[in-house]
Amino acid sequence: MLGYDWPRLHAALNDLPTALLLIAVLFDLAALLTRRDNLRVVGFWVLVVGAVGGAAAVISGLQAEDHIQHGEAVHQVMETHEKLALTTLGIFAVLALWRIVRERRMGRGERLASVIVSLGGLGFMFATAIYGGKLVFEHAAGIPSAVLQGELRERSEGHHHHDAGEAAGHEGGADSTGASAGHVDPPGTAPHTHPPGTPPHQD
Repeated sequence: MLGYDWPRLHAALNDLPTALLLIAVLFDLAALLTRRDNLRVVGFWVLVVGAVGGAAAVISGLQAEDHIQHGEAVHQVMETHEKLALTTLGIFAVLALWRIVRERRMGRGERLASVIVSLGGLGFMFATAIYGGKLVFEHAAGIPSAVLQGELRERSEGHHHHDAGEAAGHEGGADSTGASAGHVDPPGTAPHTHPPGTPPHQD
């Protein structure tokens, strides 16, 4: 339905759940160490929202896969990225459901187990992000072939920046005084001009 917009949507949905899940784990760790219930409550709700956001990111990624032009090398990286993403989502989805059902009845040992599971989920999440970065920065996945070919042509031709003085010097072969390029007046003399129709002279 969205066509090429799926990869863009996937890119837009990635960052928020990643940040939320990381924050949730940090709050749970802090709650476990300090035994402060307010930190635990914040970690619980951030985990639930992050898991929902992660589901949206994974769904958009699965849709984006069918709308990205790619070869075999990209396909292999994409498959690994997909497996890691599904594993990450599975860990945090199960953890969120576990917390929803058991949150008010968890003992310290059970909470410690949930934190350990969440740390494992973070490991898979970071691996997912690494392979996602490889898709974009090493294989240019998501960039249409025509756009990529045009960019490669421009890079091969080179691109140079000029300041205002250099740009003025390149226009018409004259400097800011109107003298022809390559001619320098002696110090202390006023710039000279040529009558109309006079051919340029060589110094």
